[in-house]
Amino acid sequence: MSDATVPADLTGISFEKAVAELESIVARLERGDVALDESIAIYERGELLKKHCEQLLSAAENRIEKIRLDRAGKPTGSEPLDGA
Repeated sequence: MSDATVPADLTGISFEKAVAELESIVARLERGDVALDESIAIYERGELLKKHCEQLLSAAENRIEKIRLDRAGKPTGSEPLDGA
């Protein structure tokens, strides 16, 4: 998901805030006390939040690196965790 497809109000929102809002949406939908039109709207918002969280997780995974050590156990550099 590129920044061009991220709604303006999600740009820059942290993973933790997105998850909290998503949890709130799920709770409201599970209670079943939301009108049909609002249920559809908040479900769609939940989908956008889910995609945003997936993008943030993917970016974090790409930044994780494995530290390479020499024979003496000293760090010599890093490489992608999955060896890619």
